[in-house]
Amino acid sequence: MDGAVVGVVVAFVLALLVLRSGMRVVNQVDRGVVFRWGKALPTYRHPGITFLIPFADRMRKVNVQVVTMPVPTQEGITKDNVSVKVDAVVYFRVTDPIRAAIEVQDYVFAVGQVAQSSLRSIIGKSDLDDLLTDRERLHEGLALMIDSPAAEWGIHIDRVEIKDVQLPESLKRSMSRQAEAERERRARVITADGEFQAAQQLANASRIMSDSPEAMQLRLLQTVVEVAAEKNSTLVMPFPVELLRYFERATKRLDQEVEKNERELEAPEGQAALKAGIEQIAAVADRFGPVAEVTAPREPSPDPSAPADRQ
Repeated sequence: MDGAVVGVVVAFVLALLVLRSGMRVVNQVDRGVVFRWGKALPTYRHPGITFLIPFADRMRKVNVQVVTMPVPTQEGITKDNVSVKVDAVVYFRVTDPIRAAIEVQDYVFAVGQVAQSSLRSIIGKSDLDDLLTDRERLHEGLALMIDSPAAEWGIHIDRVEIKDVQLPESLKRSMSRQAEAERERRARVITADGEFQAAQQLANASRIMSDSPEAMQLRLLQTVVEVAAEKNSTLVMPFPVELLRYFERATKRLDQEVEKNERELEAPEGQAALKAGIEQIAAVADRFGPVAEVTAPREPSPDPSAPADRQ
């Protein structure tokens, strides 16, 4: 009787050990791929406690979290013959644990190699300006190039981003000079545009003031007030603008008279009139010339107080 009890106890302990050896715990971030006699089962084990057949089943855990893998710096020549160094980062996760465990030996290493070759390929197909400014399109193209072979391994590429683009020092200096010249050009254009707008406003103001002379007087008085507000010894004497306009009109009339007289003198009638005038002046001079020659000069009267001999 005692031997039977011992046998039952031993059998129970052995059963517990067998069950314990076949019990596995799958974490929340893992999926269990079971190989029975070396052949993978069509379904994987979900998180929690799972049991395996001792000595027949073996389980491999596959992590399904998003993996952040940096891509080493790759040196290449762009489409416009510029040598650059580019590094990137790849975000991917396992969507089919069975294929990831069977189709590829090390899916992390495989994705890394594909990412490096794809990055070098995208460098050769792109211009330098695209690498610096149009990165979103390059990210999409790079993700598509990596996702094409990775999809066969049960891996999904979430995102690929280019982190840094290293340029040669000579190219950096050239780009710096280009940016400085562009800023200088924009500054000159803005200054010229401001001067053009100011000239337009001044022209509009001058037309308004020409239509209403009172506006010019008010502007003159305002200028006097602004100058007088300053604490200085400057004396401002307003000069009437109408007086300047009068002199301007008088000068124009005088110029017109001079031009008219010159045209009249150049005409044949003017030449004849000028010749007649000269002859009249010569006749008058001939008339008074002989009288002046005949008339003798008058001697001075004797001084009574002078000596007699001198008288």
